[in-house]
This record gives sequence, structure tokens and C-alpha cells, in this order.
Amino acid sequence: MIHVPVLVENPARLSPPPGPRGGDRALGLDTIRSDVPAPGCVPGPPRAPVEGLKPVMLILRHSEVAQILDGRELDNIRTVGDAYRVHAQGDTAVPHSVFLRFPGQPRNRIIGLPAYRGGQTPVAGMKWIASFPANIERGIERASASIILNSLETGRPEALIEGSLISATRTAASAALAAELLTRDRRPDGLALIGCGVINLEILRHVRSAVPGLKTLSLYDSSPQRAVEFAARAAAVLPGAEIVTLDSAERALAAHGLVSIATSAIEPHLDLKAAVPGTVVLHISLRDLLPESLLDAHNIVDDVDHAVRERTSLDLAVQAAGHRDFIDPTIGRLLLEEGSEDGFAPEPDRTVVYAPFGLGVLDMALADDVLASARARGLGVLVEGFLP
Repeated sequence: MIHVPVLVENPARLSPPPGPRGGDRALGLDTIRSDVPAPGCVPGPPRAPVEGLKPVMLILRHSEVAQILDGRELDNIRTVGDAYRVHAQGDTAVPHSVFLRFPGQPRNRIIGLPAYRGGQTPVAGMKWIASFPANIERGIERASASIILNSLETGRPEALIEGSLISATRTAASAALAAELLTRDRRPDGLALIGCGVINLEILRHVRSAVPGLKTLSLYDSSPQRAVEFAARAAAVLPGAEIVTLDSAERALAAHGLVSIATSAIEPHLDLKAAVPGTVVLHISLRDLLPESLLDAHNIVDDVDHAVRERTSLDLAVQAAGHRDFIDPTIGRLLLEEGSEDGFAPEPDRTVVYAPFGLGVLDMALADDVLASARARGLGVLVEGFLP
């Protein structure tokens, strides 16, 4: 066990801090007109397409998305919770995500997630997200993403948004929401993180806001150096906490009553039996836990049909068992049944595993929040003449 000092100078997110790159502006709105021979940027307020004029496309860069999302963890959790409720009520369209894989490159993939969220403020669009784990050795982020939001009146694209931070944020908000719901009867005083990357750092930010009283943070990563570097960033998120790095995923799984797993694993490798009975495990990366170890656990998902596919641990468990009887209600159903006497009550001696497949409706909901804020603040680049 390595005790890591928690004094940090100039803490920052794992992703590179936003800054000037080429012609990018940190703040303000640019307008690019395609009918001008020499491209230029003209300041102007954001505006919706006006009848009789060519529609415009609003582009939001990573720095602008980061500015909007900074410090609004509880708002993100509420947005995600509302989206789950709408989904549980049947007012969404969430087709199965499309996986683009490459011959001879089993770890690389690009995923398309189209989705529609109904409710009081409907939104539709698509996220296109790539995962190339070797990028970490190249010094760049594993995941990159773009989100397009479409008009529900014309179907035309209205916004192109850098989506990697939105994707990480909605994943973290989902995990924190589940952590808050599933630990109400037994609040943990510590959190274990298996996988020291961008996703678990965002999960730490959001869980800190949703689950009070965390005093200890235990870390494991297949790269010990990455775990030590992560600890320095985590100390800024959870000041005053004791932070330790561990030498095995099993020790991390047994360390606390709340565990988050966010790795790039493509095959199960971790036995849930290492966890103390009653532990809540946020199985965000979906493919780490041995399938047979899930059969005796409570299993909560976001959508059963989505979660039981693409060789996730749950998918393999269903194939082995020949049924889905060991999967409990979805998180949306839990939210709708809050306060009900007939609501879900986990058995205290059984481990609870939350394994959200990752619904595109969450990306659309959070991207819609970001777009509304960008328009109100005058952020982004308006491209005129993008569409015919």
C-alpha cells in the first residue's frame, strides 16, 4: 500500500486545460460566413435560424463545453435523472448503438448513439464517439466524440458540439445518481476507483457532490505511475481525504462499500467475490466482472435490452444462465418508485452492481443543456451557409 501525499499545486482535469490553439478564442462567439471569399470571424450574438434566411450551424468547442459544465455536478445529476424517468415512462427513442470495429484492431472502435428524449423539452441527435486505448501512450485522450443536435421541426442539424466531456460527464452523473440511490441506507465513508482515467475522475467529482462524507479514496490502475498521477488530481477534488494506491484490483474491490470500475478491459477478469457483501459496485466499463459472479448479485441497469449485448459481463452471464431473472429493475424504474412501499430494497448481504450500458438519450439531454447555456452566454461559432 502506498500513501500518496495530497498536497497539489495547480490542480486540473485529466484532459489538457483549454487554451488558445490556432485561431480559437477562449470566450465569445464567432460567425463564419461561407459566402465570403476570404474566411473571417465576425463577432455576433447567437441566434436561431430565421424564416427566409439560410439556417446556421452553431459549433461548440471543448473549451466552451468545459466552461459551461464546470461546477454544475448536481445539475448534471438532475438532468440525467430526469432523462432516466422519461425513458422509463416510454417517451424516448433509443435505438441500439452501432459499433464500428476494425479488422485486426480488437480494442479500437467507433460507436454511434442516436437518441430522442421527449418530455417537456424534446431533443434529438446523435453522438459519434471513438475509443482508441493506445492514444494514452501517444499522449492524447483515449476517447474523442462529436454530438449533433437536430431540429425537431425540420430535421436539420442545428449544433455540432465537442462531445468527449459531455460523454464523460453524463457517465459520471449516471454513476453518482446510482451511488446516491443505492447507498442511502448505508453511506460509505470511502470510495475505491479501479481504473485511473478521465471517466473515474469525473465520477469522483460527481459522487463527491451526491454522496457526502467520503474520507478515504483507494486507487488501482494497471499502470502504477498512472495511479500516482491520478492521486494528485484526485486530492484537489476531495481535499483532506486519505488517498492510497493499491497493488491489485481485488484489494480495491474489497476496500470500501462503494466501488467504481472504469477501465478499457475487453474481457472479464475480476471476481465479484472479492467485494464485501453489501458493496455497491458501479461497473461502468461493463466488461470487467466475471459473468458467473453476477448471478448472486443484485444487478441494476439503465435498459435491459441495451445492457445484454456486445459481450458485456451481463450479456455473458445471461448466455450462461439462459435467462435474465437475476437482473433487477432499471434505474429509471427505481427513480419512479422512490418512496413507494413496493420499491426495490436490496438485501443487505448481497452485492449490488450498477452496469449502465450508456444510453444516447443522456448525451442528448446534457448536450441540450449545454446548447441552451451557450446560446444564453453567446458562446460558440456560428457557421452560415453550412446547409443548402
